[in-house]
Amino acid sequence: MKRLVGIIFATFLLALPAFGAQYKAAMVADMDSGKILYQENATVQNYPASLTKIMTLYLTFDALEHGRLHLDDYLIVSQSAASASPVKLGLKAGSKIKVEDAIKALTVLSANDVARVLAENLKGGLEGNFAGLMTRVASEIGLTGTNFENSSGLPDDDHMSTARDIALLSMAVYKHFPQYWKYFSINTWTYNGKTYTNGNRLLRTYPGCDGMKTGYTNKSRYSLVATAKRDGHHLIAVVLGAESKDIRANVATQMLNRGFEAVGSGVPTTTVQTYTAPTYSVQSYSAPKQQNTSNTTTAPTFKAAYAAATNQSAPSVSSSSNKTGNAGVQFGAFSSRSAAQSQVDNVKSKLGVTAEIEAAPNGMFRVRANNLSESVAQDIRNRAQNNGIDCYIFH
Repeated sequence: MKRLVGIIFATFLLALPAFGAQYKAAMVADMDSGKILYQENATVQNYPASLTKIMTLYLTFDALEHGRLHLDDYLIVSQSAASASPVKLGLKAGSKIKVEDAIKALTVLSANDVARVLAENLKGGLEGNFAGLMTRVASEIGLTGTNFENSSGLPDDDHMSTARDIALLSMAVYKHFPQYWKYFSINTWTYNGKTYTNGNRLLRTYPGCDGMKTGYTNKSRYSLVATAKRDGHHLIAVVLGAESKDIRANVATQMLNRGFEAVGSGVPTTTVQTYTAPTYSVQSYSAPKQQNTSNTTTAPTFKAAYAAATNQSAPSVSSSSNKTGNAGVQFGAFSSRSAAQSQVDNVKSKLGVTAEIEAAPNGMFRVRANNLSESVAQDIRNRAQNNGIDCYIFH
């Protein structure tokens, strides 16, 4: 499985209009570089509501990529799933739904019954086991303030996350599964004769918006992740705990506007921290006892080994050893060729590995080293991790 390297913490660059206490946390970041352009209460725990479904989809996409699911497979609806609280698609117990429709039901409608269908079908029929997997994977891709108790985000006192973690999770989906990113930009979807409209109004009002997810419960209030592309930059804004749909949309719009102004002006940033995360296997995972994060809002302690790691020299990989097998290493997916070329140069400089740029779905660009033996791929992955470079092995 893959791991995400690096959201880079930077000095505050933006000043937002005074919305006062009308939201609980907010941040905006560059999705290609990981630089945070603005953050406010970004490491304070909040209820994520349906933003939880981003992790449910992350694990669904992983199952698709590794052949455990296929888009045209059908999933069985249990009585438990059928009885989930609204918002829901209204599936009947014993019925079936196609995997691709299930994905759209989450990204467009945010259907709680379908989230439970995916959880139960992916993890042995028990949503609790799937929630344990969600929490473990969250930790291992670098989410340090997150605990999941269910697949949908329905209220639970121990079900918590942070704006920083939600941003990291969204970036992990973007970089690890670019072929499925298109589902977050669907504006309307018709199922069984009924048409549903995406709750992310920025898809209709903000030029360049290409995703991603809304959330609401009485406890969490209104939350939003919004992403947009402009002038070769891809930004993400996260708003948690807004008092209304209008406020979450307005704050996200203002953050994206100021973010694009900042990246366009070349305002310098100061790197403070990044991190790497260990590997894990979804298939071999056995759900542990759920951790209890309660309602504390203590900011997590961040790892700070990146600066030293990036100064380490690494032996080069010879061209002969680069062409000996069917494994490969991907060093990220990027929204522009220039960003992908920067990663190619970074990989060459720090690892001595010659990577190539490949066209990826949805107009993105992958950076990959191909035709490697398993041992060489493992060596490159380990050295990349030590040098703060996001990568994973594929076959």
